[in-house]
Amino acid sequence: MTTPVALTIAGSDSSGGAGIQADLKTFAALGVYGASALTALTAQNTRGVSGVHPVPPEFVTAQIDAVFEDLAVKAVKIGMVAQAGIVEAIAASLTRWRPAHVVLDPVMVATSGDRLLPEDAIAALRGLLIPQATLITPNLPEAAALLDEAVAADAAAIEAQGRRLLALGCPAVLIKGGHGQGPESTDHLVTAQGSVALTAPRLATRNTHGTGCSLSSAIAAGLAKGEDLVTAVRNAKTFINAAIAAADRFTVGHGHGPVHHFHRFY
Repeated sequence: MTTPVALTIAGSDSSGGAGIQADLKTFAALGVYGASALTALTAQNTRGVSGVHPVPPEFVTAQIDAVFEDLAVKAVKIGMVAQAGIVEAIAASLTRWRPAHVVLDPVMVATSGDRLLPEDAIAALRGLLIPQATLITPNLPEAAALLDEAVAADAAAIEAQGRRLLALGCPAVLIKGGHGQGPESTDHLVTAQGSVALTAPRLATRNTHGTGCSLSSAIAAGLAKGEDLVTAVRNAKTFINAAIAAADRFTVGHGHGPVHHFHRFY
């Protein structure tokens, strides 16, 4: 039996709740072997980001090449890219290695509100990475920022933004509804064939650190295991909802605590 392998290309969270740490925990929880290529080190905890140290683009390339030269990577998840030069390095690597599935989480702002991506990197993200992605997973503010529009206020506006994001070159967009209002959180999966609304109860907890990272890596894990896109998205949403529901079992930090990736085990 072939071991499914997924690669996360993302930043490190020194407090362990988001970034590559969250991705690797998610891969492990879902039965996928995880490899990683770091784009940045962050000095970070549950209350915010106090420093970002980008990895030189050529070393990002070296990490990606080392993984692909040896491991049979079935899916790639891309998170924090830090700067335009790193976007260019990742895009060139994807062109060279041609992975079957790429899930791009356009990380622009941390849960704490700290901005993580400068304007020139956003432009590079639009032009170089989105066209190579199987799926992009922006939240409501990120979808608006990618389009230079106001944040969508209702389902029709969300689906319309999803269709405009498809025009950037990716075949599927999952706009996450966690930043919305109301008793339910609805994500919208938009493809050329139409849209699917995925709804779950909105959970009352402040322990949501790393939810976006974990959702996108859970989708990548599903794709690595051979699931089709809709199934991978549905299963990932089920996983992250359970991880959020179990998050209050932890007492970690004094801000937005982490979700419980291993809720199935302890």
